[in-house]
Amino acid sequence: MTQPTLWPLALYTALVFIVVGAMLGLSYILGERHKDRATGEPYESGIVSTGSARVKLSVKYYLIAVFFVIFDLEAAFIFAWAVAFRQLGWAGYLEIVVFIGVLLAGLVYLWRSGALDWSKK
Repeated sequence: MTQPTLWPLALYTALVFIVVGAMLGLSYILGERHKDRATGEPYESGIVSTGSARVKLSVKYYLIAVFFVIFDLEAAFIFAWAVAFRQLGWAGYLEIVVFIGVLLAGLVYLWRSGALDWSKK
């Protein structure tokens, strides 16, 4: 059994570090240095911002975002199943029925527990 040579990997790693170091060093040497008062102020599309950027959002906002990601990912799985529908046969059909059943049970649980309710109590 022959040993694989690692010198191409070592050379590539060294070149990456050299290029990154050169880019950081050149930007530090050639970059502008000014400390004007307006430099640190936020400016967006010609509108001067007012108020704090630290807006407190309800936890329900993040819960809805997580639920969206979960159910969107499940839609990707269902799409992949639909592409291979003919090859999977009845076993694949039964599996997707169980899969969608679990999804619906999760959605009903979220709905009944009030996780999808945005109204103030």
